[in-house]
Amino acid sequence: MTDQAVDFEEPSSENRPSQAGPVPEERTGHGIVGAVGGRFIGRQRELQALRADIERAGLDTISGRKAPRARVLLVAGRPGSGRTALAAELTRRLADGYPDGVLWAGLAEPGGEPVPVDRTARGLLEALGATAPAGADEDVLTEMVREALAVRRCLLVLDDAADAEQVDPLLPDNPECLVVAVSQGPLTGIPDVRPCTIGGMDAKSAIELLSRFTGSVRVTVDPQAAESLVEQCGGQPAAMMLVGGWLAARPQTSVADATRQLHARSDDPEAPVGARPLARAFRLVHDSLPQSAARLLRLLALAPAGRVDAHIASALAGCSVSAARSALAEFAALGLLHTAGGAAEGDEGDEGAAGEPTGGEPTGGELYEVPGCLAPLLRALVTEEERPAEVQLARARMLERTVRLLQSCRAVTEPEGSAARRRIAGLPRALRFPGAEAAGAWLEGRRSVLVAAARIAVADGELDTLARRLISALVRALVAHRGTEPAAPELYGLHQLVLDVAVRRGLHREQAAALLNLADLDARTGRTEDALARYRAALDAGRCGNDPYAVARAMESVGGAHQELGDWERAADWYGRALSQRLSRGERADEARLYGRLGGVHTYAGRYGEALRSWRAAAAGYRRLGDLPGHARALSEAARVQEYAGRPEESLRTCEEAVAWARRAGDLRLQAALQLRLADTLERLGDAAAAGLHRAAAARLLGDDVSGLRNP
Repeated sequence: MTDQAVDFEEPSSENRPSQAGPVPEERTGHGIVGAVGGRFIGRQRELQALRADIERAGLDTISGRKAPRARVLLVAGRPGSGRTALAAELTRRLADGYPDGVLWAGLAEPGGEPVPVDRTARGLLEALGATAPAGADEDVLTEMVREALAVRRCLLVLDDAADAEQVDPLLPDNPECLVVAVSQGPLTGIPDVRPCTIGGMDAKSAIELLSRFTGSVRVTVDPQAAESLVEQCGGQPAAMMLVGGWLAARPQTSVADATRQLHARSDDPEAPVGARPLARAFRLVHDSLPQSAARLLRLLALAPAGRVDAHIASALAGCSVSAARSALAEFAALGLLHTAGGAAEGDEGDEGAAGEPTGGEPTGGELYEVPGCLAPLLRALVTEEERPAEVQLARARMLERTVRLLQSCRAVTEPEGSAARRRIAGLPRALRFPGAEAAGAWLEGRRSVLVAAARIAVADGELDTLARRLISALVRALVAHRGTEPAAPELYGLHQLVLDVAVRRGLHREQAAALLNLADLDARTGRTEDALARYRAALDAGRCGNDPYAVARAMESVGGAHQELGDWERAADWYGRALSQRLSRGERADEARLYGRLGGVHTYAGRYGEALRSWRAAAAGYRRLGDLPGHARALSEAARVQEYAGRPEESLRTCEEAVAWARRAGDLRLQAALQLRLADTLERLGDAAAAGLHRAAAARLLGDDVSGLRNP
């Protein structure tokens, strides 16, 4: 999370400041930083030092070697010191020199925990337009980031880094790139980095910042009080903004009154001295709020990814959407929240007395972000002021609202008149999307928040039923709007969360299902050994849960993994076990498919007799099912085995039989492919004329376009 920014537009009037927001707004999460408006206040000496550090010769340059990596600048300071705003202003001034764009990644969770490096790398790859394989480990992803940046001239900002281990793997091996890291202290372990350490603002700049809120009159009439207020705030921009917002909301209150009230507040003796001014300013603002607004503010500590909209806020506090929307706007004016984007037109919903939304669109309106420097203070207040049962209830309400929105988001993609559409028709208007496009836009804009909500639900440990419902709804919504392949990275993480809950609760069937899903994603991305281990674990879980479907599915998948690894013996053994399971349950379609898979591995192993028997059994199974195309394809494979076994005449007869069944099935493309197979067989038997006739027949079936046809 990021700190308070100190950029402001010119005030609309002398006594009322303009709405101030973080600079740039796009700096949070991952993405390309856009143009930054407004005028930056103070820190000119620090900006000059950072600019000079870019030109400073590094150790490699001094020794006559070309720098192997990007130069790293470090902005170090306490949360609330304006370190992120300084990095944003530096970025704005340097952006024109980096034609491939500016990337910004936050390296801390709202709770202060470091963001895993693999998640940061995945976000950067997405911003760069690169596709990261689902489930890839940290080393693979960071290598992909470095490769992507090796051919670009980018400025990479890594905000709120905890240590060098978060930064070093992401450094581009390209001296044409520049990295700006923001941290509380030095990044020991990264060579050739000099920190630009910032503290409080100088008095002149701090007073100018204050006057942006209060107007110049209140500062001019009592300049000594303004200086005292700056001293009480320790010159910290975040504290100054909070007090300034508090004064802006009270036009009749003097700067001297604010100074006295701030001075009268006691400090936590266990808090670091440097953190006390911000804590005093925060308590001044919090304690001046109405009781209901103060409670809502405290509960924002539970917001997933530190981001909140009107729906999340109303669910947390149990109030109406319109009341939550007004409160969030007031918090933003006071400097308690940053605007993170995500507003949507038409979101004017309200709720009934029971907290159910009754109107509007389910977008939640403007999306706000809790400043990182305030998140610890909010968490401390929640612990101090709220009962654990109330906190748990607020979190459950938020997650339940999210589940219902996700169910509506997916259902809107279903055809009109479907059961899913009929179900959402009975929901309040604020939980219904006007169409699939609006639902998809909401899902895309809230994707990181929704995934964070799933992680929160699982980490709670006492809301596992709700967590399972939330993950299920999120998976279905992602697949419906993005498709399985594009959503694979998110799906991989969600299946891992399901596995965590299933293991914790001893839910063997769900554990088996999660392992199968993870293994499938591993197999698709070429991690066959990992997939094999998970398929075996799924088999054990399926047996513990007495789940015959999972057991048979896992056996077949273990065989598929061995086949992919070229171990034909083990593949045939596991396919045989899966076939026995299917035969015992009378699952005929699966029996036919498994006979075919056995025939394939026997063919690869050169056991043509067993392969032929398996393909004949598969053909018979498809015929009993009435699957004529499947019957024809199985006969075609049997013909292929006969040809490999040196029995061309039998192969010819079997292939002719396959063509006849394809004709009966009415599958023109399959029939054409089999005609070409038959032509190849006739050519090998020396009957070129008959082969030509079959090729001509295939061409007629598909209008002379037989390109791309492969033998079935």
